Amino acid sequence: MGYHEEQEQLEELKAWWKQYGNAVIWVLIVALLVFAGWNGWRYYQRKQAAEASVLYGELQQSIAAKNQPMIIRISGDMGNKFGRTAYAEMSALISAKALYELGDTEDAKARLQWAIDHASDNEYRQLARLHLAGLLLDQKDYEGGLKALGNNPPAGFTGLFDDRRGDLLVAQNKIADAKQAYRAALEKLSKNDNSMRQFVQFKLDALGG
Repeated sequence: MGYHEEQEQLEELKAWWKQYGNAVIWVLIVALLVFAGWNGWRYYQRKQAAEASVLYGELQQSIAAKNQPMIIRISGDMGNKFGRTAYAEMSALISAKALYELGDTEDAKARLQWAIDHASDNEYRQLARLHLAGLLLDQKDYEGGLKALGNNPPAGFTGLFDDRRGDLLVAQNKIADAKQAYRAALEKLSKNDNSMRQFVQFKLDALGG
């Protein structure tokens, strides 16, 4: 390649860079920022999960010790600091159970409501609704229990929701409606879930079938 040709190509390159160079730089910067952000987010998620795991262990110890104030504090911290992790969802459910068994119904309800409102995993949300309905049943808040269940349970939970709805209706002395709910539960429960099906059938038989 001759000197003049090299100079022409160099001038063309300079002209191209003058027109498009800044755009190329910005594309590279954005790409690097996205890559760095993705790696940073993954690091943040791993760090959050590790810290949440430690706190979850502390919660389990507090539950075993029946330390009510610590259960309340740690489960609250879990929701506030690590609310986007699965540990927060699990913590809400196990702390609700522990607090209820310790006689702290209001804090138990608060933990279940947190799971309903914030859990990213649908199964945790539905389990929280189911447990909240049962807790309200024990409190004789039957309408509140039915409201907690809602009208459209997701697939996989319909049988359990119908069973709990039957319990709430029995408590209201709405026997015909309760029978219908128990029958619906039997239709939807897994054929392999023998113990649950037998339990529902027992309740239905007690009402006269």
